[in-house]
Amino acid sequence: MLNRLLGFVSEVLLEAVFLSVDPYIRLFSKMYMKEGDVMIGTQVAKVIQSKNSAFPVGSHVVSSCGWTTHSISDGKDLTPVMSDWPKDVSLSLALGAIGMPGLTALYGVEEVLDPKEGETLLVNAAAGAVGSVVGQIAKIKGCKVVGSAGSEAKVAFLKELGFDEAFNYKTVSSLEEALRKASPDGYDCFFENVGGHFSNVAFQQMKNFGRVAVCGSISIYNDSTPQIGIFPHMTINHKQLKIEGFQDTRWKHKDAESLKRLMAWCKQGKLQCREHITKGFENMPAAFMGMLKGDNIGKAIVAV
Repeated sequence: MLNRLLGFVSEVLLEAVFLSVDPYIRLFSKMYMKEGDVMIGTQVAKVIQSKNSAFPVGSHVVSSCGWTTHSISDGKDLTPVMSDWPKDVSLSLALGAIGMPGLTALYGVEEVLDPKEGETLLVNAAAGAVGSVVGQIAKIKGCKVVGSAGSEAKVAFLKELGFDEAFNYKTVSSLEEALRKASPDGYDCFFENVGGHFSNVAFQQMKNFGRVAVCGSISIYNDSTPQIGIFPHMTINHKQLKIEGFQDTRWKHKDAESLKRLMAWCKQGKLQCREHITKGFENMPAAFMGMLKGDNIGKAIVAV
């Protein structure tokens, strides 16, 4: 492929530099893909050949070409990395806190939850790529932040980020008691990444008129049969909760400005960007499965 002459005027040849593994890939692949398909996913890639003036040789882009080391694109599915990307900031962050996960956190907090200073926000999977950014943005906005994670190392990480309360959901004797201890008065906002049992318990401790941003439900992505759980409709009605699912693409028109805000927070030290980096393209499957098992703290990345 590297020696292939680009056939069309607008084509570019890309070489992967960093690849992303994300929870949504598990759900999407299970629902829409068949054996033999190229696994979906995003990557930061370098342009190594180009017939497209918008993407000169040597420039870097974010591409959705999946798990490939090299690919050809007509440019329509490419997003140039910010032209003023700081030299002391790794381009891998374009797949994390200064990329889709960061945008997901920002829009979920600002556009869906709209927390006010002094309110209490709960986020689960809080040490992951999205959850860790959610908590930090909420702290920037003056909220009390409570995070749930799956190991003592992750709880320590959340404390480093400035979370007011954090606990290991795997070791607490009662999730209900852990949530109540962390915030006896309940929760104004809940950024939901997990689903399942956690949701049912958390809904019970929402304040009246609480807001819930449903970003994901990683606890059920590997289920072969649908879970049958408690039906929380009475609680939702009684507390008059607002529950909204969302995807970051709804606010795509804001991405350029939003990425600059995230980068500014990063440079100011207000947004810490932890990464879990696996080296070697051949280790993509192991990195993906490890992320689903919770091995990572922060964003899971594969460096080619």
